[in-house]
Amino acid sequence: MAQLQEYKCPACGGALEFNAGIQKVKCPYCDTEYEMETLEKLDEQLKQEAEQKDDLKWENKPGSEWQENEKENMVMYSCESCGGQIVCDRETAATTCPYCDNPVVMVGNFKGNLRPDYVIPFQLDKKAAKEKFWSYLKDKRLLPKVFKTETHIDEIKGVYVPFWLFDADVNAHMRYKATRVETWSDSDYNYTKTNYYSIIRRGTVGFERVPVDGSSKMPDDLMESLEPFDFSQAVDFQTAYLAGYLADKYDVSEEQSENRANARIRNSTESVFRSTVNGYATVTQESSSIRFSNGNASYALFPVWLLNTTWRGTRYTFAMNGQTGKFVGNLPTDWGAYWRWLLSIAGGVGAAIYAVMWLWALL
Repeated sequence: MAQLQEYKCPACGGALEFNAGIQKVKCPYCDTEYEMETLEKLDEQLKQEAEQKDDLKWENKPGSEWQENEKENMVMYSCESCGGQIVCDRETAATTCPYCDNPVVMVGNFKGNLRPDYVIPFQLDKKAAKEKFWSYLKDKRLLPKVFKTETHIDEIKGVYVPFWLFDADVNAHMRYKATRVETWSDSDYNYTKTNYYSIIRRGTVGFERVPVDGSSKMPDDLMESLEPFDFSQAVDFQTAYLAGYLADKYDVSEEQSENRANARIRNSTESVFRSTVNGYATVTQESSSIRFSNGNASYALFPVWLLNTTWRGTRYTFAMNGQTGKFVGNLPTDWGAYWRWLLSIAGGVGAAIYAVMWLWALL
């Protein structure tokens, strides 16, 4: 059964948290800082202590019975600090107690083949995420003006999102049809000559750590919009990095992610080869042969800040790369401002056409 693990400050007994600003674990009560190497030794000690404890027991609370399909996806833990009950789904790997707010880590969810290979620690804190959100709203011409004054952040949380990272070598053979057009004229006729070309490109491309979101809760397009993550700052996984943050175990397997990884690699390969065909009026891809080899996959956790706001009954979700600060999300549209903006563009284009025609008439 999964076990609950907390990092206690050896100095004062307070709950430790990973501090993104100093890249160390810090006690928020006595301000003592600890190197990750120290916590790694503490991690091993805590694991040994946890193995000596009794398994946590399931408890029933007053109310209606859980349905079988609900219980399959729910897990209940007891907080060792205050005794409160923590309910979460099986994909949740780390969280905080909702009563005493102590950071905890559910180590059992990371055992065996579920343990990540790497983690990119948070570089930016909650304050930076809030500032980025309000900065993101600036200069949005089509955003309703009252949105900035009426909206507020309902929830903000730092989440380690699971990613599968794929390596592969690609051998590609591409064939394109292209044209070049020549035009000239004499006193009697205008001439057009179109030359047709068959262009072939062959070569190999190596891909490293192509990311695919391993959580079904996170929209793939939202997560891909946060890329790139700088893998040079990745470190070998330690549970201490999760203290104070949420983390999800993957629920989309490596095998289920392979097709998306292959599609991303295929699209990138075609884009790279297409960029080498220049100087033509038109280029059409006629055939594409892409073969994969030396495939390899690893499992990593990437840092993401998630922010939710509600405005006039609609929920809006935003995300920030917890490493680089890249911010993405959808905003409501002021359609009145949109049509005024569109008409101003149309009016400007119409005025320009009228001016050109007037000048032409004078010649």
